[in-house]
Amino acid sequence: MESETEELLRADRGGVATLTLNRPRQYNAFSSSLIDAVQAALDDIGRDPLVRVVVIAGAGKAFCAGHDLKEIRAAGPELVTQVFARYSRLMLSLTRLPQPVIARVHGIAFAAGCQLVAQCDLAVAAGGAQFAASGVKFGLFCNTPGVALARNLNRKQAMEMLLTGEAIDAATALERGLVNRVVAAEDLDAAIDALAQSIIEKTPVAISAGKRVFYEQLEAPLEHAYAIATEAMVCNMQTHDAAEGIDAFVAKRKPVWKGE
Repeated sequence: MESETEELLRADRGGVATLTLNRPRQYNAFSSSLIDAVQAALDDIGRDPLVRVVVIAGAGKAFCAGHDLKEIRAAGPELVTQVFARYSRLMLSLTRLPQPVIARVHGIAFAAGCQLVAQCDLAVAAGGAQFAASGVKFGLFCNTPGVALARNLNRKQAMEMLLTGEAIDAATALERGLVNRVVAAEDLDAAIDALAQSIIEKTPVAISAGKRVFYEQLEAPLEHAYAIATEAMVCNMQTHDAAEGIDAFVAKRKPVWKGE
């Protein structure tokens, strides 16, 4: 299936839904309408059991340059508040989506674009990609990108990006934990496909529940985190697919998932 809006493309193939930010002349900067388009697409995908993995990509030369600063500069305080609030809601939607989300990064991922990479569950970058919390260069400290960056990088690394606005390359992003893999540009799609297929091979019951619990326990104190994880393990063990997976392991055969 393929569908298109003015600023967002969606293509579904083999259980993978790819959302492509489609403002190449603006380096895929987020307008208020693009935020709404991505939010609507994620809401739809979250209800679609045929979608197992989501990929977020950018059209043209860049992944995403951040927010559309021209639109924000021209807007009044009420619209500015709405834009940042809606983008924060979009970031939360990425973690609450039952399907894993992979960022496909090429070119620049700056400000809100860097935030998007950090908020996705996984990220694969081309070797020439660059990442920056660049807002401070324009007098706008990247406070909201800092939320996601601080949950990916250590504090001093995150603060250096936020205070200087300077870009880091893909190799540094990999070293600091902002992305999972760095590959040659011509291998980017193959690497994304391999990662997606590795996820799709597993039962969706464990994947969706596991993702939810991962983010829930992450913000909890240690004792509470173990309580959350323990309950989740017990519930997971009661599913058909867990029993099938264990039986298949013992019998040395491939499991047949039912998604229940």
